[in-house]
Amino acid sequence: MTTTYEPNKVLSNKEFKVVGTRPVRPDGADKVTGRAQYGADLQLTGLLYGKTLRSPHAHANIKSIDFKKALALEGVKAVVSAKDFPKTKDTANYGLGDSPMNYFRGNILSDKKVLYKGQAIAAVAATSVHVAEAALSLIDVKYEVLDAVLTAPEGMAKDAPILHDDLFTKEFEKQTKVNSNVAEHFQHKMGDLDKGFAAADVIVERTFDTATVHQGYIEPHNVTALWNDDDRIHVWTSTQGAFTVRAAVSEALAVPVSKIKVTPMEIGGGFGGKINVYEDPAAALLSKKAGHKPVKMVMSRAEVFEGTGPTPGSHISVKIGATNDGKIVAAQADLAMEAGAYPGSPVGAGAMCVFTAYDIDNVTIDGYDVVVNKPKTAAYRAPGAPNAAFAAEQVIDEIAEKLNIDPLELRLQNAAKEGTRRADGPIHPRIGCVEVLEAMKEHHHYQSPLTPSKNGGKVGRGVAIGFWFNIGMQSACNISVNNDGTVNLVEGSTDIGGSRASIAMHAAEVLGISYEDVKPQVADTDSVGYTAITGGSRTTFATGWAAYEAANDVKAQLIDRAATIWGVDPDSVEMQEGVLRSKTDTELNMSFKDLSAQLNDTGGPIIGRGSVNPAGVGGAFAANIVDTEIDPETGKVDILRFTMVQDAGKAIHPSYVEGQMQGASVQGIGWALNEEYYYSEKGTIDNSSFLDYRMPTSLDLPMIDTVIVEVANPGHPYGVRGVGEVSLITPQAGIANAITDAVGARLESMPMKPSVVLDAINNQG
Repeated sequence: MTTTYEPNKVLSNKEFKVVGTRPVRPDGADKVTGRAQYGADLQLTGLLYGKTLRSPHAHANIKSIDFKKALALEGVKAVVSAKDFPKTKDTANYGLGDSPMNYFRGNILSDKKVLYKGQAIAAVAATSVHVAEAALSLIDVKYEVLDAVLTAPEGMAKDAPILHDDLFTKEFEKQTKVNSNVAEHFQHKMGDLDKGFAAADVIVERTFDTATVHQGYIEPHNVTALWNDDDRIHVWTSTQGAFTVRAAVSEALAVPVSKIKVTPMEIGGGFGGKINVYEDPAAALLSKKAGHKPVKMVMSRAEVFEGTGPTPGSHISVKIGATNDGKIVAAQADLAMEAGAYPGSPVGAGAMCVFTAYDIDNVTIDGYDVVVNKPKTAAYRAPGAPNAAFAAEQVIDEIAEKLNIDPLELRLQNAAKEGTRRADGPIHPRIGCVEVLEAMKEHHHYQSPLTPSKNGGKVGRGVAIGFWFNIGMQSACNISVNNDGTVNLVEGSTDIGGSRASIAMHAAEVLGISYEDVKPQVADTDSVGYTAITGGSRTTFATGWAAYEAANDVKAQLIDRAATIWGVDPDSVEMQEGVLRSKTDTELNMSFKDLSAQLNDTGGPIIGRGSVNPAGVGGAFAANIVDTEIDPETGKVDILRFTMVQDAGKAIHPSYVEGQMQGASVQGIGWALNEEYYYSEKGTIDNSSFLDYRMPTSLDLPMIDTVIVEVANPGHPYGVRGVGEVSLITPQAGIANAITDAVGARLESMPMKPSVVLDAINNQG
């Protein structure tokens, strides 16, 4: 099939010299040659190897633990358990919100109760991995096995086994005395829902279920920790936030952050799954107990699946009403999401996003955070929003079908605009929802007819749109000028998707120098100011902004220095495109490189600093068009064509933006069609490897076409909107709508594997 590539839709009105180009990434050579250092590559003198004892049960009381045999094994240097944690305060906060200390530590090492298969109970340090693993088998743990709760509806049932005796439901922000698995119930309400539905000519209501899904990063979690003789702790780890790790280790071990240094290694993928902290505090404890020797811990793939956080399964009901002319007048959603073993599912984010692409006067959204016997959930690109969109966007399509309106036209008719109020309160600033939908409408993919199947399959086309709010948070950056006219840029954001390049481009644009003259590096927590996680689509937006501020600081100092050299007032000097000029004397000019060579002789080094904590972050919209072919005999779904359209505000590095869009689309396709954790009735995972947890490969996919829409974000110097998450929100719903278009059956559960598709086909009507 011949693919027509559409040009990006640039709606921003300012052009730049560096921003918007496609330079080579600075870390590329090291990564393709194998020189890049990942956590598992680290080797230190006297290194010991740690392994973690994990629960074989999904829900059980721990009656006793005996370490005697393990400690007697030759080569074992230390064993730690929850009893090695110091007594400290009741609440922990390591940058991800307040959490009861017993919940936070319990997810690191549990000593009273296990709440999921794979939960850590103890850790061993030994002279080799093999000795450490042998020691685990010698630890004697006695359990009282309890019934497991595996889904949100099960957890919410009146007769459900209770996971936490000390968990009492928070109802509408008020603490109750009801002990249940529902950690919180909240509500967003706008307008009069009953009045809205009374005015509707068409009402559609459906309930949807989604499975637990893994982020799919290739590199397992790993950490090396050294608790030194001077009581300083050094941690080397694969993480999306070095300062988050520092805070977590500090909270868990009651050690001041000033005594903890975290060095982020290169990261082999994260997608939100490497924000939470797991073995880092245990590795530090082992190091101290083993005589201040460094301890390395590298999870196996099975440990990653069983012992770290996936994105949650969910149970979502959506009801939408519209008038005959296509005006959506009422929308209601009940979202129940699995938090895993401890409170904190992304149901809040799902509720923020479920109807946010639309201008609807009457909306009620209820959210339920439900604990279940699965690993504590972690983020996964726009956490909670794909679940919500899978439900809401299918109901939107069904409304369009009943009204005989083109599904894209219905979305355009009801699209949110600047000034539209969201159900959770905020009013949209300048956004690109309409522009994204219009770009879809104009695209060759949408304009072209479906290609008939050559194999007797049924073909269909679907669309979907989604919203992600993006985050800002704290970032810091330092820039120092070298005497050869280059600059060193130091920042604290883990580089997952090419952010070294995009951040360097911010600085190069300000200074008027080439991108290649900026030397970016990600520093440890002792070498740069506090920087929040690489997540929430914040890195290019916020850390790039910090680089922008640092570069402007350098620029101001360069102007002062040139004015000093020339003996003129700084106000009479300007710097444009890397050249300093006098505004009053045309003979006074000097290039950035020329001035750099004179710094040491004219006042000393120039170092620029930037720190930001942006508010009013610009939300982003993405939408997709997808063509599918379904085999009516087997239920197998093939993706024939896929186009993703996204508002990036301003694409700093368009290639990386396209890569983010394509990567998220592929993840969404996998989530839609085949990815899920298979749990037994006892709560054990039956597919804890990539041989059994099947993600899509290139053989399963067409080319993912991309269209970058640029509706500049007024809340950023270059108009940037976060891009890493929003493109994951829509593929699942788009594929579901394409399947319905092909076979007439509505898919109410995900993944939409062949058996689910066949059941839907056989049960329609």
